[in-house]
Amino acid sequence: MAATICRLVILAVSIVLSACQTKETNYVIGAGIADITGPAAGINMMGYANPAQISSGLHLRQYSRAFIVSEKSSSSPVVFISTDSCMQSQDLKLEVVRKLKAKYGKLYTERNICISGTHTHSGPGGFHQYLLYDITSLGFVNETLQAYVDGIVKSVDNAHMARKPGNIYINTGELLDSNINRSPAAYVRNPPEERARYNYNVDKNMTVLKMVDAEGKGIGMISWFAVHCTSMNNTNGLVSSDNKGYASQLMEENFTQDFPGNGKFVAAFAQSNEGDVSPNTAGPKCLDTGKPCDLPTSTCNGRNEQCVAFGPGKDMFESTKIIGENQYKKAMELYNKATVQLSGPVDFRHSYVDMTNVQVQVNATTKVKTCNTAMGFSFAAGTTDGPGAFNFNQSDTTGNAFWDAIRNFIKAPSPEQVKCHHPKPILLDTGEITFPYAWQPSIVDVQILRIGQLAILGVPAEFTTMSGRRTRDAVTKALIQGGLSSDTVSVIAGLSNDYADYVTTYEEYQQQRYEGGSTIYGPNTLQAFIQELVKLANNMTKGEPASPGPNPPDLISKEWGFVPPVIFDAAPRGFGTLLSQMQPSYKQGTRVQAKFAAAHPRNNRRAEGTFLTVEHQVSADNWQVVYKDSQWCTQFHWVRTSTIFGESEVTIIWDIPADQAPGTYRLQYFGDSKSLSGTITPFSGQTPAFQVTI
Repeated sequence: MAATICRLVILAVSIVLSACQTKETNYVIGAGIADITGPAAGINMMGYANPAQISSGLHLRQYSRAFIVSEKSSSSPVVFISTDSCMQSQDLKLEVVRKLKAKYGKLYTERNICISGTHTHSGPGGFHQYLLYDITSLGFVNETLQAYVDGIVKSVDNAHMARKPGNIYINTGELLDSNINRSPAAYVRNPPEERARYNYNVDKNMTVLKMVDAEGKGIGMISWFAVHCTSMNNTNGLVSSDNKGYASQLMEENFTQDFPGNGKFVAAFAQSNEGDVSPNTAGPKCLDTGKPCDLPTSTCNGRNEQCVAFGPGKDMFESTKIIGENQYKKAMELYNKATVQLSGPVDFRHSYVDMTNVQVQVNATTKVKTCNTAMGFSFAAGTTDGPGAFNFNQSDTTGNAFWDAIRNFIKAPSPEQVKCHHPKPILLDTGEITFPYAWQPSIVDVQILRIGQLAILGVPAEFTTMSGRRTRDAVTKALIQGGLSSDTVSVIAGLSNDYADYVTTYEEYQQQRYEGGSTIYGPNTLQAFIQELVKLANNMTKGEPASPGPNPPDLISKEWGFVPPVIFDAAPRGFGTLLSQMQPSYKQGTRVQAKFAAAHPRNNRRAEGTFLTVEHQVSADNWQVVYKDSQWCTQFHWVRTSTIFGESEVTIIWDIPADQAPGTYRLQYFGDSKSLSGTITPFSGQTPAFQVTI
């Protein structure tokens, strides 16, 4: 009897202890990560529209980070995906949805999935549905598209399999010294009373979601902070996830102590309303004189090429590291201090909208219509993060007779277009060109994902600071008036689902800086987006379905591509042969370089793998991998030394950390060669062992 009572007491105590350890949960949460790294060499990069910026290696791999949230395992979830890519494209989302529907039926669709790009300008291009965005990539590049699609789908698969009960907390805080406004001359056109509501001309607030399981163990984190991923400039040839990708790696490593992409904790540093926001905090200076650029036009003696923004580091690598670390440290602080718990329904609304034909209610008596797409002269001037060429200037409201003639050779804008886009002088009348297929989108996604008090606003463009503020305010107001709690928070998830360039305020549009010249639906674009998002908010609060809208076109079968394939590789001295002399020892904090006879990296992008390893000898026959090709301290450089003979070389760089353990190390290179018959053959090469010393 006593033994029975004792067992009952022990059982009761264990139940109480278990109850203390396991909290009541509000949601089912899954987080997953997968490699989406596109071709690491031979493909024009997407972002700067610089034909000379062609990928020639790898610094930080690109990843897709997916988060699935539902109220219970049987209810409809929402899926937020952040990718280390410049943006999204319509064909990419259509392909992702097709593959997910084949696996999961109606569980994951275009309506409840939001795919948002971090906006790195150092990823391969060619993955777009519309012609204009692929021109500098020599057209459509299926290798890039499929790398992104496959990786995104795998990240959702991983999140789906990892789902478990959990809770979500939200926190917001101010991050300084990490972003500046690159178009202040446009920002000051906004009404003084509106600007007076804010301390800064960019958003300094970071919003963080903390996701934990029933025992309080971390599942993942999403951070939204507005800053361009242009720390790596337009001279860079290495594929890189830039400052946000580096921040993600730092936070994931903090929780898992594993290689990038391998950990169970998933940290996404997602993009927000970064349209006019630069990470180059030292600001723009004239390259020839070192003096400040002309403020309205961002020129130096009339030349935009000379006006470039830098900082905060001594070069683009150090700047990337600083801005990435700043975001990581603030996110960790907000994550650790997050106490406001999300509760309430998980919901979503989504519509396709023909943005070229939206009737915008300007005031009680006046309606105007958005425009067919067009790009202005100031678009060609570029920005202080990446200047354009020729004699284009920002803040151009007059145009140029010479370029007008060139434009008219392609397509002269109709009088209706000129009037609709005023004061934008039209450089490319993309909305009235149909050959060989559409140049820019007419039909785009607008979307709201709801998790309790949080509304994620998926927008397919780069909203400027004030555009984002107005949008958040309008949607939050509509949600609260419709019955949501007064502590409802809205965040802008920029560059989501598709790409429709920029969105400025009506006032900023009049300045015609780069962002205004790239606001493709005319001066009332912002109000049109706000109007459509408020409709979705009203649908959500009333429990009504949203209008699905007109289906977008599917142009994959029509897309043109002119990037030549890899024909063959050759290495007279043998693939993987070491071509450089190695030192017997290197000190901590110095650089190791090794050159190998190579093959083209496009033969195998080595998804979830690596082109290189740094290995530490732990015993006579035991080498432990300590670094791979996605870590900050390594670089992978490739060059074709002979196109005719198919010869190439790879240089592997290891910047030895100052605290690296002394010992015996070696570098390995992994490649894949292609024969004339098309056969792909893997190979490897390695350096002799060397010492790392203090």
